[in-house]
Amino acid sequence: MSNYRLSFSLILMAAAVASGAVAAPATAADSRHAPAPPPPVASYADLADLADSTPLVIRAQVRKVIALEPERAQGVRPGWARAYVEARTEALIAGNRALGEALTYLVDLRLDPKGKLPALKKKSVVLFARPVAGRPAELQLVAPDAQLLWDAPIEARIRGILAELYAKDAPQKVTGVREALYVPGNLAGAGETQVFLNTANGEPAALTVSRASGSEPRFGASFSELVGEGGGLPARDTLAWYRLACFLPGQLPVAANIADATADRAAAALDYRSAMERLGPCERTRP
Repeated sequence: MSNYRLSFSLILMAAAVASGAVAAPATAADSRHAPAPPPPVASYADLADLADSTPLVIRAQVRKVIALEPERAQGVRPGWARAYVEARTEALIAGNRALGEALTYLVDLRLDPKGKLPALKKKSVVLFARPVAGRPAELQLVAPDAQLLWDAPIEARIRGILAELYAKDAPQKVTGVREALYVPGNLAGAGETQVFLNTANGEPAALTVSRASGSEPRFGASFSELVGEGGGLPARDTLAWYRLACFLPGQLPVAANIADATADRAAAALDYRSAMERLGPCERTRP
């Protein structure tokens, strides 16, 4: 997932606060910030999107929240507002950078049903952020909304994903389908499709679908030189599942289907679609 940059300097924000230029929270009457429903529970994919390649994961307590004027908050989604936040560090969940007690950052917040900012003062939040060079007290969130309300269960889920990401044998990032080939078997209805995937670091990854006459297809996935042979697809809400279900297209790209015969090309496309259906949809609640 691409990192989004918040476009406003906190030094300019501080000047705006000091001059009284910061507006009160937007109201429901402001058509640019129509109220939105309560936020849904973060999915595995939501948390993995935020945690993947995030330099810092921090638990902090919010001390102050100040809404920016709409003209200072370009690109904010309807039903949201951008805010300047002052917080106190509670714990470093992930990262190797020492943090001071005081933190400041900008964040996009979903408005409540009355069109106001949520009441966050004294509440604990989880931040997915990077440091700002030369400004030890400032953070830049990896996405405009990369702040979640903290509770013990969500921290446990995040720590579980981080453990998967930091493992030595962690599945590499999948970026697409390189090529797929169907090889028919000796009996009618038998054959195997091998789907070779592109990865961010160039390491091998593949899907396989094997069919025997009169039996259900067997699926396999591999993130090594050894191509899986019917060992099954990764379980839902695991890092391997996320790499496949959330970053592969639902249909086999025509250009990647390298079988010569029309029937073989159709079989490869069917097997690929079957594998993606078996993996299931990648559900995200964040854009």
